Amino acid sequence: MAAEETIYDEDLRYEDEPTPHKILDERVFKEPIKILHRRAGHVAIPLGTTIGDAVRVMKEHRIGCIMVEDQGKLVGIFTERDILTKLVGTGYDPARVRVDGVMTRDPETLSLDDPIAFAMQLMSVGGFRHVPLVDADRRIVGILSVKDIVDYLVEHFPRDVFNIPPEPGRHSRVPEGG
Repeated sequence: MAAEETIYDEDLRYEDEPTPHKILDERVFKEPIKILHRRAGHVAIPLGTTIGDAVRVMKEHRIGCIMVEDQGKLVGIFTERDILTKLVGTGYDPARVRVDGVMTRDPETLSLDDPIAFAMQLMSVGGFRHVPLVDADRRIVGILSVKDIVDYLVEHFPRDVFNIPPEPGRHSRVPEGG
């Protein structure tokens, strides 16, 4: 039997297996965001922080964005995208320029009780990778990322994600970012 036939037979065998696993249905998306939010605390900087200090905090915490607060309330979000689209190539001095002038002011927010579907819709329509989570008084309670949603889907549907048959000849030449 040729190698191609073996691979094809294995693919057919995989497709014929019974699938006693979860089904992706609307109930999954009606769950509240709080089931996704597992990180304790959040990272925020005060209004007036320099770009240099903000980037230092982001690197230290290995995060792609940071929330900006004033008197304990969310006033903005500063992201890697802000750095690339508003700062790179402008000759700015990271020790003098403050996040106030480049952050997204009054960003869209969600609460822990909003459904996951709201977050997905907001991220899709707005092109956001992160959405701040706030309480009724706009005090920061956390942040939701696209990765949080992907991890949730993988956790609920591991068989569908981890048991995908390999595709012969499909190899990454260089790791992402490499």
